[in-house]
Amino acid sequence: MVFNTGAALLDAIVLAVVSTEPGGTYGYKITQDVRQAIDVSESTLYPVLRRLQKDECLEAYDMEYQGRNRRYYKITEKGSAQLRLYREEWGTYSTKISKILSEVKYEQERVFG
Repeated sequence: MVFNTGAALLDAIVLAVVSTEPGGTYGYKITQDVRQAIDVSESTLYPVLRRLQKDECLEAYDMEYQGRNRRYYKITEKGSAQLRLYREEWGTYSTKISKILSEVKYEQERVFG
């Protein structure tokens, strides 16, 4: 993707992904789900998970899976509130950007046909 993904957008995507699993989900699955929208490495994603946990937007717990511990992340009430704010802001932001890009495309087609 040619667009840079800022920290707030990455936080919003991670919170949205985690929110789809009421009981929580684990890091590798979060990475795979996030990669459906943007190209991100695990080394980029784990600091985001830790930051969201530190900010009390996510809580983490460990469960055994095939003889190993697997860390799961679950969205908190604070994280759900933050996600609602991100969704509201995204609606406004994406509408404005889409409008500008559409108008530019329309104007170029009109001029250059």
